[in-house]
Amino acid sequence: MAFQLPRAPGVKRALAGAAAGLLLISAAPMSVAQAGPAVSTSAALPDFTQIVSETEGSVVNIRTTEAVPVRRSPTGPGGGDPSDLFRWFFGPDFMPPGYGPQQQPQRPHAQPDQPTPKERTVPRGIGSGFILSSDGYVLTNNHVVDNSNGIFVTMTNGKEYKAKVVGTDARTDIALLKIDATGLKPLAIGDSDKLKKGQWVLAIGSPFGLDSTVTAGIVSAINRDTGDYLPFIQTDVAVNPGNSGGPLINLQGQVVGINSQIISRSGGFMGISLAIPIDEVMRVVDQLKAHGKVTRGRIGVQITEVQDDVAKALGLETSQGALVSSVEPDGPAAKAGVHAGDVITAFDGHAIKHMTDLPRLVGATKPGTEATIQVWRKGKSLDLKAKVAELDQKAAAASSPEAPPNDGTDRLGLSVKALPADSGLDQGVLVSQSEGPAADVGIEAGDIILRVNNTDVSSPAQYEKAVKGLDKSKPVVLLVSRDQQSQWVIIKLQ
Repeated sequence: MAFQLPRAPGVKRALAGAAAGLLLISAAPMSVAQAGPAVSTSAALPDFTQIVSETEGSVVNIRTTEAVPVRRSPTGPGGGDPSDLFRWFFGPDFMPPGYGPQQQPQRPHAQPDQPTPKERTVPRGIGSGFILSSDGYVLTNNHVVDNSNGIFVTMTNGKEYKAKVVGTDARTDIALLKIDATGLKPLAIGDSDKLKKGQWVLAIGSPFGLDSTVTAGIVSAINRDTGDYLPFIQTDVAVNPGNSGGPLINLQGQVVGINSQIISRSGGFMGISLAIPIDEVMRVVDQLKAHGKVTRGRIGVQITEVQDDVAKALGLETSQGALVSSVEPDGPAAKAGVHAGDVITAFDGHAIKHMTDLPRLVGATKPGTEATIQVWRKGKSLDLKAKVAELDQKAAAASSPEAPPNDGTDRLGLSVKALPADSGLDQGVLVSQSEGPAADVGIEAGDIILRVNNTDVSSPAQYEKAVKGLDKSKPVVLLVSRDQQSQWVIIKLQ
């Protein structure tokens, strides 16, 4: 049985970090051909000059440096043995012509007490950022400053400051910096939840090192799920390497996001830019200011998407929610009564429209908080109480039982037997043979059937009774567990 999500066609997601190059953009006025008087389209386009003049002074260029080891000269400080030049290229075991195994030439510079080669500092990359407060807090992307040994913030007036890292969060790609400056003009913080598709936005940054570059476009999508921890703002604003960490600004001059990634086949801008919503950013900033790190909650479940067929079979009106594939033993969800096969439809009063909503909501919950988990089980909605734990905690997993095959299959193509006594499970039957319809959908010997439609099965007799009562005109949905991962599987009866 294939518990795998389909992969999207190959595209390359590029972090807009540091690169070299130049992008020239040209624009031509739109023409409208209609019967009657000509229609002017220029009046509908906004004038960005006032917004830019009020905000670009708060956008900064960020350059970083890194340390690299200094390599000795191949022939040593005093010239040394010329054959060392070949060893430098071909490795220490290289033997010059004319020397036997015991006749390696002396290398006077290779002494045991020779000091370790020193490091030198070299430019690492460029990025962007913006002033968050008048006393010198600066926001940028984590990937702009990660693994650097020096961070320098340059203002639009040319003044440069050495910055220190207050805190970073790799999961959301946020870095909070501090420079020794006062009286700075911060950018106003907007509300990314109010963004709508088609809304005009600006990006200001340093693409390819060209500081204070302004580009404009519209919001293409909101809550764009790319498989990462955050829902991104998708725009068609031109963003390139060097724009990372710069602000995405609305027509009120407010920051609504931080430009972070592009989706591209070439590594350069191809019409799709992704920004981190500022509402998510500010939640991270509050923790970075207070603790220098981010603490997130967890409830101990693994989840998958709710497929349309599964939703219909379970009696759900829509395919929204998060399907629980496994529950960590003794974790918060397990203690609250969450089971594999449940569909989590809401967390602490917030609806789960897509499975990725759940980890964001749980992660934003303070550990120790008692939260309500709403689950759909056997055609009913249940409210369960869970005490949220800290994300760092991990639980050990147990191995799945194995069983030899058996003869004889039912109308689904399955033969089952009771679970071994040492399985540690109080529900389910073990698949000993799979063929026909069951094999076609990927069910294999060794899988565990936990539920047939909305009926729990704890013995072969219960399973047989549930299968005999199936309606031939309707597909059957089985809750199948493999390697402690549970998945609903649809079988259409012949």
